[in-house]
Amino acid sequence: MRPSHPCPTLLAAALAITLAAPASSATTVLGDDPYPSTYQRIEAPDTLIRNATVLVGDGTRIDGADVLLRDGRIARVGRGLDAPRDAVVVDASGRWVTPGLIDVHSHLGVYPVPGLEAHQDGNEMTNPVTAQVWAEHGVWPQDPGFNTALAGGVTSMLILPGSANLIGGRGVVLKNVPGETYQQMKFPGAPWSLKMACGENPKRVYGSRGSAPMTRMGNVAGYRNAFIEARAYLDKLDSEEPPTQDLRLESLAAAMNGEIKVQIHCYRADEMAIMLDLAEEFDFEVAAFHHATEAYKIADKLA
Repeated sequence: MRPSHPCPTLLAAALAITLAAPASSATTVLGDDPYPSTYQRIEAPDTLIRNATVLVGDGTRIDGADVLLRDGRIARVGRGLDAPRDAVVVDASGRWVTPGLIDVHSHLGVYPVPGLEAHQDGNEMTNPVTAQVWAEHGVWPQDPGFNTALAGGVTSMLILPGSANLIGGRGVVLKNVPGETYQQMKFPGAPWSLKMACGENPKRVYGSRGSAPMTRMGNVAGYRNAFIEARAYLDKLDSEEPPTQDLRLESLAAAMNGEIKVQIHCYRADEMAIMLDLAEEFDFEVAAFHHATEAYKIADKLA
C-alpha cells in the first residue's frame, strides 16, 4: 500500500510535547482556563511502516527501518518488525519518516492563506502594549495553511501574535488536527506564552504615526512602565483588598510569576542583552528569542 499523499515526508505520528510546569510561587495569578481545550485524540488502527529512511528525534538516521504505530503513537522503530494482526502495512521504500514536527513559531490561523484582509488577526495595533489579547481568539481553524503544514510533517505548533507591538499578547499551542473551533485543536494543559518584540518593528509601526515608541529608548521605557504596573498588581493580589481583574496586567503578572512563558522577537545582539537585563529587573524568564539573527554574538549569555 502506497501513501496517498505525494509529499516525500511520510507522517509517522504526532509527537507529544513535554512541557515544563510553571515556576513555583506564593501567589497564583491565573485561574482555570476560561476557554478550555476540547481536543480528542483521533483513534487510529495499528500501522506498520516498512523499509523507510527514518530520522529519529535525536537526529539518528536508520536506513531500511520499520516504524510500528499503536494507538496513534510510535511504539517501536527497527528493522524486520512483525506486523500485528489486522495492522495497516505501508510500503515506505524511498521515503523519509520522522516524528511529527513541532513549529515553535507560527502565525497560522491568525494570518491565514491566502492573505485576505478580512482574516488578518495577528497584530492588535491599537496600543504598543496589548498583553490582554490572546492569539487563540483570532485563530481561524479552517485556514488552508494548516493542511499545507501537515503535508510537510508539522503536527503541533505555537501560534503567536505578530511583532508590531512591544507586548503583543498571549500565544497558544495547537495540535494540527481538523476542527470547527480552535478549542478542538488546543493542546490540553500547554502553558500560554507572552509575545514581545524589540527593535525596529514596534518603533516603525508607532513612530510612523508620530506616537511612542519612536526609538529603541522608547521601546525599553514602554516595557518597563508596563511591568512596573504589573508588579504593583501582583503585589496587591494577596492583600485584603485585591484589585479588580485586569486582563492586561494579569498576563504581565503571570509572566513575572512564571505561569506564562515569554517569547521575544529580537534581531540584534545588544537588544537581546537588554531584554535579558529587563527579565532580571522584573523577574521573568525568557523562554526563547525568535528571529535572533545576531544570537551568535552573545552565545555565552544565552547558554
